[in-house]
Amino acid sequence: MANALLASLTYFAYVFIVFMYTWKAVKYLRLPIHLRWELYPVMHEQHYRYGGSRMEQIDGRKGRRKGGLIRSILYLLKEYVSLSEYYKRQKAYWSVIYPWHAGFILIITFHILAFFGALIMLAGAPVTAGSPVLLGKVFYFVMLLCGVVSFSAGLVGSIGVMIKRIVDTNLRDYAAPQQYFTYLFCLAVFGSGLYSWWFVDPTFSEYRQFWAGLVTLHPHTMAPAGALHIILFDFFLIYLPFTRSMHYVTRIFAFFLIRWDDRPNERGGEIERQLITQFGRRVTWSAPHIMKNGTWAEQAAQGPEGNR
Repeated sequence: MANALLASLTYFAYVFIVFMYTWKAVKYLRLPIHLRWELYPVMHEQHYRYGGSRMEQIDGRKGRRKGGLIRSILYLLKEYVSLSEYYKRQKAYWSVIYPWHAGFILIITFHILAFFGALIMLAGAPVTAGSPVLLGKVFYFVMLLCGVVSFSAGLVGSIGVMIKRIVDTNLRDYAAPQQYFTYLFCLAVFGSGLYSWWFVDPTFSEYRQFWAGLVTLHPHTMAPAGALHIILFDFFLIYLPFTRSMHYVTRIFAFFLIRWDDRPNERGGEIERQLITQFGRRVTWSAPHIMKNGTWAEQAAQGPEGNR
């Protein structure tokens, strides 16, 4: 009975987080068009290294934009891995936020590896240090390294970020109570994983067996420490959509749709259509410079002086 409940909770947690993240992403994409930065350099520009724009060229507006999608994706991946913006602005904060983020990313990677490791096992290849199959041996060591580094870095980062938020007044004033709860929750997730690895399952073989049971619909019996970590991680997945963790997805939108979006607003184009829709919306609030119940087109036509 306990095995079935643990498996059911895990199924639900993964389906729930995928559904919620997808629903939120679609919701954000349907929001009104965002004000674009229109600041250079833009990564997909040919002369991005010195801030050049195709608008500097004759008839550059009419020319075909040269693609730089791969360069943009690589830059974004580098930013996810290094958190260089934090490093440039506040190195002390970066020193604690980096292991916390690294632990979060690696623990997700660890569970993905566990899933594929279970598939390799079910295919007949042992996932062990001495596996005769190279893929099984590679998955064993990569999963081991990923899990240990994740739990260790996440534990250190959770403690460090929480302390930094408490002692640094510049950060404390902007920290909501939920953030401290999130730090404690992360501390429990990473700590339980590290405890389970150190004292119960040093090769993560039990965890791969658990995933194999999920795939075959035959739940595997877990030791209490391992089961506790799985329960905490499942609830953590359910909790994530209600936190600021959505920025892992919205960050992509911010770069591609705001920071780097330099598509021209052409007559009859998609951007014009969205702007016309926005100008037709009515203002539901008022201020000395705003005319209540008027459309944004009317506000723009009259200007601030005309609304007084």
